[in-house]
Amino acid sequence: MWLRLKQIACVAQQLAPVEQEICDILGLKVCYRDPGVSHFGLENALFPIGNQLLEVVAPTREGTAGGRYLARRGGDGGYMVITQCDDHPSRRARVDGLGVRIVLDHQSDEFINMQLHPQDTGGSFFEIDQQLGEGADNIDGPWHPAGPDWQAYRDTSRVTGIVAAEIQCDNPYKVAARWAEIATLPVKAGEYGAGIELENATLRFVSCTDGRPEGLGGIDVTCHDPEAVMEAARLQDRVTGESQIYVCGMRINLLRKSTR
Repeated sequence: MWLRLKQIACVAQQLAPVEQEICDILGLKVCYRDPGVSHFGLENALFPIGNQLLEVVAPTREGTAGGRYLARRGGDGGYMVITQCDDHPSRRARVDGLGVRIVLDHQSDEFINMQLHPQDTGGSFFEIDQQLGEGADNIDGPWHPAGPDWQAYRDTSRVTGIVAAEIQCDNPYKVAARWAEIATLPVKAGEYGAGIELENATLRFVSCTDGRPEGLGGIDVTCHDPEAVMEAARLQDRVTGESQIYVCGMRINLLRKSTR
């Protein structure tokens, strides 16, 4: 029984310029564009980061959930924390028992999806999914939302993984407790506030200090070459700190990957 951070989704007013920034600054490659999101009035692009994924979605028409989220948060920003589990039925029962509304759920022979209502979780969208079939639990294995061969598009020359997601909230400890209740994991105190340790990453819950409302405010990524990332970000005026850049309305903190 485990829960790992598998994918981070952000939302942009326009896909193409953000996609280009991600490629230019982080050195990532698009592995898939899901035609199914057009049903929701969206277009998207997915990028492997090690054995995880970064996704950007953008509205293609008026009146979409993504468009409303952009308006509510005042522009591009983090959108969803998407996790992978190996025990979806028990987690679905847990969510139902807690009275958490489900925005979207889908099940096939390959994949089970469960997207939770942010008004019932606080902070941002929280999604719990399970891959099914051969190699499903392998962290480098199949991941239905990323297309049939996402692994072939990995480029870890600059960034190698996502090790934290930072959810900004009006009441960090209350929101952390709610997410922990859903995830059946303990809340741990850190110098930043409250946190939840997943199998491969930390969820940090912090106060809103950037003038924007609740949402997914940032991520931490491990880097083989943070200098190259910073230099590329500087060329596009995306540097916001000594080891921090700002892409698609999200703070991205760069952590040098240990060579030991």
